[in-house]
Amino acid sequence: MTESTDPLAAWTSRLLGLGEGISPEAARTFVHDLYTHAQADLDEGRAEAEFQREE
Repeated sequence: MTESTDPLAAWTSRLLGLGEGISPEAARTFVHDLYTHAQADLDEGRAEAEFQREE
């Protein structure tokens, strides 16, 4: 997967650029987990909004 098709690559690169001492694998795992949790929060918010509209 290239950086242009990998939405996590740019953020992983930015995280790695902030300092030394973190492995690329750890940075990618962190970005992946953060992205997953943020997406779940957004999905939950959308579901709640949809529920409110249907009431």
